[in-house]
Amino acid sequence: MELPEDPNILVSILNMKLRDGDFESLDDLCDYLGYDKEEIISRLTQAGFSYIDSLRQFI
Repeated sequence: MELPEDPNILVSILNMKLRDGDFESLDDLCDYLGYDKEEIISRLTQAGFSYIDSLRQFI
C-alpha cells in the first residue's frame, strides 16, 4: 500500500488500523504494510501531528 500524500488521510488510516486492534503497535503496523516508521513520524510531525505510544494513535 502506497502512503497517501495528504497527512490527514494518512493519520486517519493509521489511527483506524491501530484502533481496530489488529496491530499491537505502530511498529507492527509499519512492518505489516512495509512502511518506514521514521518516515511516517517525520511526515506527520511536519504536518503538526504527534504519535502517543500509550494511546497508540496520532493526535
